[in-house]
Amino acid sequence: MKIALVHEWLVSMRGGEKVFLEICRLFPNAEIYTLVHRPGGVDADIEAHRLHTSFLQKIPGSARHYPKLLPLFPMAIEAFDLTPYDLVISSSHCVAKGVITRPEALHVSYIHSPMRYIWDLHFIYFPRGEGNFLKRALYRSVANYLRLWDVASSNRVDKMIANSRFVARRIWKYYRRKAGVVHPPVDVDQFSVSSQVDGYYLAFSSLVPYKRLDLAIQAFNQLRLPLKIIGGGSERAALEKLAGPNIEFLDWLPDHEMRRVLARARALIFPGVEDFGIIPVEANACGVPVIAFGTGGVLDTIIPLDEHDHPNRQPTGLFFPEQTVEAIRRAVERFEKQQIFFQNRQAIRQTTFRFHPDVFRRKITAHVAQTARRRGLDFQPEITAPVRAFDETKFVREPAACLA
Repeated sequence: MKIALVHEWLVSMRGGEKVFLEICRLFPNAEIYTLVHRPGGVDADIEAHRLHTSFLQKIPGSARHYPKLLPLFPMAIEAFDLTPYDLVISSSHCVAKGVITRPEALHVSYIHSPMRYIWDLHFIYFPRGEGNFLKRALYRSVANYLRLWDVASSNRVDKMIANSRFVARRIWKYYRRKAGVVHPPVDVDQFSVSSQVDGYYLAFSSLVPYKRLDLAIQAFNQLRLPLKIIGGGSERAALEKLAGPNIEFLDWLPDHEMRRVLARARALIFPGVEDFGIIPVEANACGVPVIAFGTGGVLDTIIPLDEHDHPNRQPTGLFFPEQTVEAIRRAVERFEKQQIFFQNRQAIRQTTFRFHPDVFRRKITAHVAQTARRRGLDFQPEITAPVRAFDETKFVREPAACLA
């Protein structure tokens, strides 16, 4: 069986690329198709595959300025000739799912999210009234075209897999397609519980508007509790002006230092909405509880404190019901009073093994194999990394209903 893997761009190792890396390890002999590639920008296990790039690669500076080429993405992804392949697996948060395969080929797409900047976050990325009339008219035309193409191209996929139930609902909303759910892999083996816990709370995020760090800062200004904020972004200067003396800003840290700061935190503050949200899982992998807005991917990852739940179930955090300063303040005050429920940090850490890369590989393989059998294809994956079994029944529960 000849296999192709598709990912939008390979220029750095961010969340989507880490997921794609595990898919690449499952299929070491597959060929990769991507719009643009920066050599050396991604993991060696990805670079080891034969890579094909689109005509966008020939545009000077495309590996750095590829977002500006968005209107050309559909044309570029459709230009790939995938007729030799029996199985195509795309990793998509933009246009990768739109590749054209031959009719008898199987196309499985792992959807990180539909394009948020043309759907639910449209007016956050492009607020009304910004820019001149010509610029606004041009963007509206491009966005309208991309939405039409996005829906049409979703029908080319044989099997969709979402990275969370939150994304699966969005896939149904925009594409009217049902999707299985396989959570992204989190390398929990890289994290450990610290013997030392300091008194500070931690927020770890890009400093952009939709992350809602402004709410956390205002809440901690009132609480006068220590808060460290790790990250950079367009909102940093404004957030620093908003912050009181109890709030400290740190630049992005090397991985080992980030893990140390994370492991010593009293709790992680997570006021935004994420499709999945790897950082809360990484915090739990250090035994650190999470105080989060109760919607989005955290409903799949965090086991909230609830006095009516089974007494033997280990909570890994608690939710606040709305994105307001008052809700965050009350959640932190509740956490301060009920810290006894979060003292067993090793037990919190144990809940994260359901997101181990081995679990991801096993579930992706099972989805592809099941879909292939239905199509009469002989699917035999060549797994280069060991796949360990975990007793997920020990950790998995039916998550709480969305509070938003």
